[in-house]
Amino acid sequence: MTPLSDPTKRRWLAWGALATVFLLVNLHRLSTAVLSGRLSADFSLTAAQLGTLHASFFLVYALVQIPTGVLADRVGPRHVGSAGAAVLSVGAVGFALSDGYLVALLSRGLVGLGSGVIFVSILRFCANWFRTDEFGTMTGLTAGVAGLGAILATTPLALAAARIGWRRTVLGLAAVGLLAAIAVYVLARSSPADAGLDPIEGVPEQPSVSLSGTAAYLRALATDLDQWLLSIVFFSGMGTILTLIGLWGVPYLVVVYGLDVTTASYYTLLGSVGLLVGPPAIGWLSDRIERRLLPMSVGLALFALALGVVPIVGRPPLSVVAGVYLLCGFLVGSAVLALSVVKERYPPEASGVATATVNTAGFVGATVFPTAMGVALDAYRTGDVVGGTVVYTEFGYRVAFAIIAGAVAIAFLCSLWLLARKPTPA
Repeated sequence: MTPLSDPTKRRWLAWGALATVFLLVNLHRLSTAVLSGRLSADFSLTAAQLGTLHASFFLVYALVQIPTGVLADRVGPRHVGSAGAAVLSVGAVGFALSDGYLVALLSRGLVGLGSGVIFVSILRFCANWFRTDEFGTMTGLTAGVAGLGAILATTPLALAAARIGWRRTVLGLAAVGLLAAIAVYVLARSSPADAGLDPIEGVPEQPSVSLSGTAAYLRALATDLDQWLLSIVFFSGMGTILTLIGLWGVPYLVVVYGLDVTTASYYTLLGSVGLLVGPPAIGWLSDRIERRLLPMSVGLALFALALGVVPIVGRPPLSVVAGVYLLCGFLVGSAVLALSVVKERYPPEASGVATATVNTAGFVGATVFPTAMGVALDAYRTGDVVGGTVVYTEFGYRVAFAIIAGAVAIAFLCSLWLLARKPTPA
């Protein structure tokens, strides 16, 4: 039996193709941290403009989440995932060739449009090809791929941009994305039956859902307090880590500690390592102990405490900063559990739209926090310009980090509310 005809092997090949696209998604969405100096110089950007350029990806990404959930439930991950990979690659070409801020902004938005369909497509694929008691692990493993992309978006991307230029580097990523789109189209199917294969033991059949049924689930989600609490958790956790690793984590080290960009990227690399390891580990633990909310609450409490070090101390030792970045990447896995929680509270046919609803919140956070932190930094700028980049103050960074630390603290309180609302072990 060949890997393509064995359903348990075929699912890993298809997941691998989708995961490759998701790795590229994370490379693109976190690339602005190490490219910030080059982008600011090339396009003459303020901190707020840089934050908006970074956030444009996440704004579009957030807007397409619920439509993606509907499409993933009705059309399947093969078509949605391959089309998304193609669109994000076209956007990357436009970004690499842009000659001004507006074109760069629109191109990055197009990258966000294509990228926005990938994660929910993978979750829908996992719901159709893996057992229920494997879903937390697969969600965490997929989030771990985000960590690998985040690793590549730090020091490796900085070195590539320094050697061949950021534009050629982004064009290379676009070429890989087009190849991955072909692989998804060839390998991925909605279910084993759709691929002409035998069913996988323990994997439930995923019934199709009508548009009226989808509308009913959306109405239920809109009035579901648990969904709103889970969305706040994901808004804060995912929005924070994508902003920290993807944008302001590097400039903070450059400004406050006087590090060069490549050296500063080593620290966000640690955060990316945490993101690679943490979500799979926390998802696996959650599956093993059959608890979702308790590990979520504990993880969010530690996440908030770690982030609070920078606004309280301002300039902690670099070893402490390294530990903070690593812990933040690891502990975001506790926020990722929100996707498993909401998926398990709705019928299988609504898994795409339910996870998409909560996933939307995470990328609204990734849209809001970069610009909010940029506005805080602009309020405390020195007025000096070095190498075409505006210089900001240590106090400005303390205020900016306080924004995301406070958001994660609120997420922790929401997780406690969820625990209090659920009478059985959670």
